[in-house]
Amino acid sequence: MSETVRGRAPEELSVVDDPDLAPLPRRRAVFAVVGVALLMFSLDQTSVATALTTLERDLGATLAWTSWTVTIYAVGQILALPLGGRLGEQFGRRRVFLWAVATFTAVSCACAATTDIGQLIACRFVQGLAGGLMLPAANGIVAHAFGRDRDRALALFTSVFPIGAILGPLVGGVILTVWSWRGIFLVNLPIGALLVVAGALLIRDPPRTRVERVDVAGIVLLTLALLATMVAITRVGSIGDGVAGPVGVVVAGVVALAAGWFFLRHARRHADAVVPARLLSGGGLGIMNTTNVLFGAAIIGFSALLPLYAQVRYALLPLAAGVLLTARAIGTIASSGVSVALLRRVGHRPLLLVGLGGIVAGLVLGALPPAGVSPAVWLTAAAAVTGLGMGLAGPAANNAGMHLVRDDVTAVSGLRIMFRQIGGIAAVSVTTAAVTASDDPGLAAAICFVVLAGLLTAAAVAAARLPNHRGRW
Repeated sequence: MSETVRGRAPEELSVVDDPDLAPLPRRRAVFAVVGVALLMFSLDQTSVATALTTLERDLGATLAWTSWTVTIYAVGQILALPLGGRLGEQFGRRRVFLWAVATFTAVSCACAATTDIGQLIACRFVQGLAGGLMLPAANGIVAHAFGRDRDRALALFTSVFPIGAILGPLVGGVILTVWSWRGIFLVNLPIGALLVVAGALLIRDPPRTRVERVDVAGIVLLTLALLATMVAITRVGSIGDGVAGPVGVVVAGVVALAAGWFFLRHARRHADAVVPARLLSGGGLGIMNTTNVLFGAAIIGFSALLPLYAQVRYALLPLAAGVLLTARAIGTIASSGVSVALLRRVGHRPLLLVGLGGIVAGLVLGALPPAGVSPAVWLTAAAAVTGLGMGLAGPAANNAGMHLVRDDVTAVSGLRIMFRQIGGIAAVSVTTAAVTASDDPGLAAAICFVVLAGLLTAAAVAAARLPNHRGRW
């Protein structure tokens, strides 16, 4: 029977019938191993957020510095992501994955044994590095195991990370209630050990391709700019401590500005820049990059900050504060399905605008005093509204960026992750610095929520100018 009669193009036949693309027999077991590893990494990103006030008390540090346990984790991830792909090609994705999981597990034990905030911050940075190396290797392993079915497998695989980020504060709240903050890290020991053994037995090393050049200078400049900015924001909380406070802010601020300027200059001149200059602005990219920063401030920052806000303003217990995000998770899961179903019919722009509006409404509700109900009920409702907005806006924002530059989908996807992580870093750093410096920490956090809502409103107005796309690609 001819290919025309079968109704398939020659290139489709080559993909379907190519034995090299046949799914591997143990692919589901491989998926389970890498999926649990990604879930462990994702849970750790936000579960520590429920313990910020406990860390402040137990380690004798200010809230502005304990918040680094959340933000430095994201910095490590941003730094390691571009390196993960090259190391996987050079040494094998299986080896990189297993070493990353083993390192993450060992450093989790070190986190539990720390006695001061500086040690914990350093260990969390290494944890973030290990997780950042794990992600590209895990994607390559899943793609190889599922062969021609890799599209569906990777779509399911990428959903693990946001689920873990949502469940993290809940898991952290439970562990903190029945155990201690050290238990958040110690639970990784048996899980990580099991993953290393199972991975060594089940995972086959995918074939290696051309080794890509890594923009080491760009990564160093970006990391320096992020760290200096975080130090400047953190030192704002110590602005009243004599001369050292203002001087620290100024010095860190100057370093951040200089590193940022050199980074942008490098991006324009370097052919293989970690952030290509052509993808920073123009053709709607500037609007989408800004929107992704603010979206990250909401989805990552809100997850990290809501338990803290509930504790410092309404004195809710850590478990109750973590449970609030269950409502956000339910809202996100429910509306994201609706968003995916409507994308081809209405396009990404209406869903993005409605979703951003929902996030703004939820942030404002959370900042307002409870109206005739308990704080727990009020914050739960605010979290649910925010979750509905995030679920609508998330898939739409992903598609909007890829439609703007269809020939650079991989690069745009990587930048989306990076910009959202940067937004989360900024949200946590600014809010905890404001809470530390304020005489009314709860009110200071509420004002930060309102400011973020205002910035998201401005982003929505700008996003209304983006071109819309209906139907298939």
